Formats: sequence, structure tokens, C-alpha cells
Amino acid sequence: MQFDLSSVEIYTMVFIGTILFALALVAFVLTAGFLALVLVGVGKLAWYLVSTSLLAVVHGINQGWDRLVHQAASVELPGDFQGQPSPSTGSYPRVMLGDS
Repeated sequence: MQFDLSSVEIYTMVFIGTILFALALVAFVLTAGFLALVLVGVGKLAWYLVSTSLLAVVHGINQGWDRLVHQAASVELPGDFQGQPSPSTGSYPRVMLGDS
């Protein structure tokens, strides 16, 4: 038995065509939404990696600076620094600041 399309009413074919068009639109919207979610996820992952890397670099710099300052603070300088007259005014001695 062969199916003959001429026996189907035009309203039924219009209804089936409308349903197929709606399914195509739904598939397109779902695909676009899924791709948008994937792109947002990739962007968020990239931002997380960049911000974590920058935070690690800043933390490393701070840790190195802290170690350098503590090492410099523990060094004993030999001898006493005598005040010398400043070449510009001649009245104020040069002073070494211990805490700077």
C-alpha cells in the first residue's frame, strides 16, 4: 500500500509543516542557548586562571620583598656613622635612619 499525499487535506499538511518549523526553531534556540552557556563558562574559566595567576605573582613579590626587608633589618652595619656637614647648607648633619 502506497501513501498518497494527495489524499491528505491541505490543513493537515499546513499543521504538520507548522509543527516541523516550530521544532526547527526550538532546536535553534536550544543550540544557541547552550553555546552561550559554554562561552560564558569558558570566559569565566579564563578569567579565573588569569586572576589566580596575577594573585600568585603579586603574593610572590610581596613575600620576596618581606624576606628582603627582614634580612636587611637583621644586618649589623660596622662602625658608627658620624655626622657630616651637608655641602649645601653646612649646618645639618647627615643622619642615617635605622627604620627606613
